[in-house]
Amino acid sequence: MPDVLRTSSEARIIRIAALALLLVLALKLHFAAVLDLYSDEIFYWLESTRPALAYSDLPFVTALLAGFGDSLAPGNPLAVRFFFLLMGSCVPLLVFWLASAAVDRRQAIEAGALSLCLPLAGFLGLLAVPDVPLIFFGLLATACFMRALQNNAWHYWVATGVFVALGLSTHYRFLLYPAAVFFFLLGFPGARACWKNPRFWIAVIIAAGGLTPVVWFNLSQQLASATFYLVDRHPWQFQSMGLLHLFKQAGLVTPPMYGLLLFTLWIMWRKASSGDTNAALLFSLSITNLAVYLVLAPWTDATSTSIHWPLSGYFPILVYAPQAIRQLARKLGAWLSDRQIGIIAAAVFSIGFLGTIIAITGVGSQAYQTQLQKVLGAGVLSNKMAGWKEFASATEQLVLNEFPDQQPVLLTDNYYTAAQLQFAGLAEHVYTLDTDKAVRDGRMHQLRLWGMDQTGLFDDALTGSPLLLITEDSTIEVEDKHALLLTACELVTTLQASEQLYLFAGDKQFSYYRGDGLNPGSGSRAAPCPLPMRAWIDQPAADAELSGSIQVSGWAYNEEVGVKSIELLIDGEVVTRMNYGIPRPDVADVMKVTSDPNSPMLGYTGLWDTTSAQNGWHQLELLLRNSQGHTLHYGKRRVLINN
Repeated sequence: MPDVLRTSSEARIIRIAALALLLVLALKLHFAAVLDLYSDEIFYWLESTRPALAYSDLPFVTALLAGFGDSLAPGNPLAVRFFFLLMGSCVPLLVFWLASAAVDRRQAIEAGALSLCLPLAGFLGLLAVPDVPLIFFGLLATACFMRALQNNAWHYWVATGVFVALGLSTHYRFLLYPAAVFFFLLGFPGARACWKNPRFWIAVIIAAGGLTPVVWFNLSQQLASATFYLVDRHPWQFQSMGLLHLFKQAGLVTPPMYGLLLFTLWIMWRKASSGDTNAALLFSLSITNLAVYLVLAPWTDATSTSIHWPLSGYFPILVYAPQAIRQLARKLGAWLSDRQIGIIAAAVFSIGFLGTIIAITGVGSQAYQTQLQKVLGAGVLSNKMAGWKEFASATEQLVLNEFPDQQPVLLTDNYYTAAQLQFAGLAEHVYTLDTDKAVRDGRMHQLRLWGMDQTGLFDDALTGSPLLLITEDSTIEVEDKHALLLTACELVTTLQASEQLYLFAGDKQFSYYRGDGLNPGSGSRAAPCPLPMRAWIDQPAADAELSGSIQVSGWAYNEEVGVKSIELLIDGEVVTRMNYGIPRPDVADVMKVTSDPNSPMLGYTGLWDTTSAQNGWHQLELLLRNSQGHTLHYGKRRVLINN
């Protein structure tokens, strides 16, 4: 059977791979420049401003890279991502270098090119996240270790130790690399002589230095970091959704590529069983990374283990993937022509590469919220990496307008908003009342160490200062905001609703509250406290078919402040004002309304003539306004007009 790739010379493969790499790099460069930093990235940047060996979520490498990048152009997202982008773009070259120690040059080139057809691999470097240095150092450590086994050269042993140490200083997940090598040295007879090699133990000693940051942090902080990763983060109870792990991975890798990688893994096992040391090492690295997350998927943090954690397990397989393609071609040669086999191979590569492009542009689409909303509508695109520049600009202007004489203390409802404010240079010290996401992300302990949580406000130097509280309403539940505002009211003498910021048709919303007389722990409390409004639409129901004149009714209240008016919006335009103040003692009783000045007159009703709108689907919602002038868009739902 002729070589399925025979029509492509080595030079041609290099040209195609280079063009693909340039396209991917151009897309990543563009989107890395226009996308705002999202919550993880902005926290790594925040860590970089407070250098340490380790933090509650990670050792130092990720923060160090973010800080080095930011020093090139402070306040620029592309600068923060620069070294991650550089490392991620080197992955195809590292795969080639790794493969060249196990297979011939042509197949090594093909392996490097195939890494661009692995969507999560091609995506690496767009964002400043620890997976990038983890993979980077993992590939370097593997390639050096393989060469050290082959020629026992000192420089490869030392390099292996250094790169493993750097990997261990990047993330806990890197521990699977030395764990896989341990299984390899125990399980394959050809590798057991390594135990008696003093150069191997020198590499082990060097590598062990990479554990210093996490050991130091955990010993000094009562195992706070290890407890989060190994205990608190995971439910450790069986979840049936975890059984979908393989299917999710197949979708992320693309089904054709996933099938190819599984077949390649089987080939690697056969080679390892026949005494091929290179195949045995790469098989051990791959199966360890893949099997651990497969087994743990039903018991652990489903989102993380099902998406990107197994990525390290795919790169070793790429080394032998070109051989697997040729074996498949020989098997299919009995039924298909060379041309048909070539088309199938091209389709597998094209689908994988298309997946890479889709992954990059899918995330990058957030930078074009305003333009894409006109096509896709509101509520479709994520905005985690969009709107932060507009937010910073609006916040800066508000501070200038409302606090012309004294810089206020900035307080937020979540840690990443606080970090965004510091990244924009709006304040040297920002505080947060975050007790939800910061806990889930393993960062609450670090915020306490920095004095960025509520306890930091007890600084005597801040007593009497004005306060600007900012809440991201589009990410916080009403109940949580209610509790947060009650906490905020205990920190100041007065707290009043100020401005609101609506971005991307309301998909990203912020509320600002001005406080005076910061004095936590004084026992006093701001009154009235500007608690959030709550409401309900009894009718019409979502997706209801409406005609003629219809009644809109429900209830609304605002503890301590009171609702002043309610207007009905259709497609964002006010069409009528509701009659508010109808007796609803049932609502006051069930919702335990105790301090709304309107209680129990909490109901509203109104008529709307649907003939004023064209037939078809429309968006209905309410605009509530309280007695302090604060507004709330509520109850967004579709209705069908059919007159």
